[in-house]
Amino acid sequence: MVHQLWRQFPRIQFKLIRLEPYLLQAVNLSNRPIHHKITELLKSGGKFLRPGFFYIFSEFGEKTNAAKLRAGAAAVELLHVATLIHDDVIDESALRRGVTTIHTQYGQKNAIYAGDYLFTCYFAQVLKSTSDPQEMHRHVNAMQFILNGELDQMTFNYHQEMTQDDYFHEITGKTAELFRLCFEQSAILTSAPAEIVALGGRIGLTIGRAYQILDDILDYSGSTKNTKKPVLEDLKSGVYTLPLILAQQTAHNQLKPFLDKKQHLSDQDISEIQRIVVESGGLKRAHQIADRLTNEALDLITQLPDQPAKQDLTKLTRLLLTRNQ
Repeated sequence: MVHQLWRQFPRIQFKLIRLEPYLLQAVNLSNRPIHHKITELLKSGGKFLRPGFFYIFSEFGEKTNAAKLRAGAAAVELLHVATLIHDDVIDESALRRGVTTIHTQYGQKNAIYAGDYLFTCYFAQVLKSTSDPQEMHRHVNAMQFILNGELDQMTFNYHQEMTQDDYFHEITGKTAELFRLCFEQSAILTSAPAEIVALGGRIGLTIGRAYQILDDILDYSGSTKNTKKPVLEDLKSGVYTLPLILAQQTAHNQLKPFLDKKQHLSDQDISEIQRIVVESGGLKRAHQIADRLTNEALDLITQLPDQPAKQDLTKLTRLLLTRNQ
């Protein structure tokens, strides 16, 4: 079922409702238990943000081919879900979107192959959306950038000297690049002018960075009920995100004894780290940076031609500021 968020955008909701069964048909594994697990994940309440942005931005183009757009929207969602499955293995996450992860139920090997399979589904949809070698190459570059971002995250595990620049380089790869791909590809598939394609890429990158920061804030301020995954998961896995990085600037001596324990943190240790991050202002400052990035995205959106899609894009981007409040 398409997320209730899209009720505020009826044109896009209609397209996403039609996209969901198409996505399910795009996945056809002979291993039925894994097949059912992937379809469960696809139907388990994800926001469809990436295909949603894809469809909104496609309206700035000059030509429309519904079949190619549907394949393009499916491609970005399948790529996203593939990376989630692999992320869950790396982070040893037990829950994703409120359901048991594949590796928890069927083991790491099955989960890794399931993610790999979805990469092939992604490329199958890319081939349905375009026959232009240059655009295929753009998808290859984006996927490489995304995977490099994931590898960067693993490189910095338990790295107390991680800087804001390190963090932004990492999230640009693992999160923001896919948002950029959504905007650019939807514009290209609808023959939008080159300046719209370029502007869309900048908007997507900025929104993606803000979105990831808000996700990292939720890890410290949310609950399993509203995140649909265990909180402080990143901290337990040695992934130090912006709230903690900012907190270390003013509370390094308080945090160091806990962070030195690495994977041996107790539940009490984690609660103390959470308290220090909040009381030192790390959470507040991270939210200020997310707000600034979202406002930058809104400023970029003002440069787009006036039409209903511009209003929808502005409205949806504003929702990024309030999704965890």
